[in-house]
Amino acid sequence: MTAQDLPEHANDLVLTRLFDIPADRLYRCWTEPALIQQWFAPSPWSVARVDNDVRPGGHSLIVMRSPEGQEMPGSGVYLEVIPNRRLVFTDAFTQGWVPADKPFMTGIVTFDPEGSQTRYTARVRHWNAADRAQHEAMGFHGGWGQCADQLAELAARL
Repeated sequence: MTAQDLPEHANDLVLTRLFDIPADRLYRCWTEPALIQQWFAPSPWSVARVDNDVRPGGHSLIVMRSPEGQEMPGSGVYLEVIPNRRLVFTDAFTQGWVPADKPFMTGIVTFDPEGSQTRYTARVRHWNAADRAQHEAMGFHGGWGQCADQLAELAARL
């Protein structure tokens, strides 16, 4: 299933790019901790730590750090993993399927080949309209857009 096959939902925020980069390189950047650390936070933020187990039910922890040193952990689990094609993850659960205190989103990231290019789509599905509005106000399009640029720059060098 491609990102275009997913029905739109009122609580989605979506970023799509067409990259001149093979899907497997983009997927590596999304799944290998050393690569995630190089692009996942919008500059001047950085990624302080990554601990992930990329498989359905596996955990994900990414700790972003502000320029002032404030750390923001993001944890969750992978729901679906199709190598080089699709990642689905959520913060509704933590490691061991423990329910999170305040679930915020489910991420659906796809890497769809289009000839020699890859259509990259990051869809963030929020639990409710208020969470969607909050994420958009926090700068979803600018932040995720900057991260997509950083992702492409890194993947092009692999």
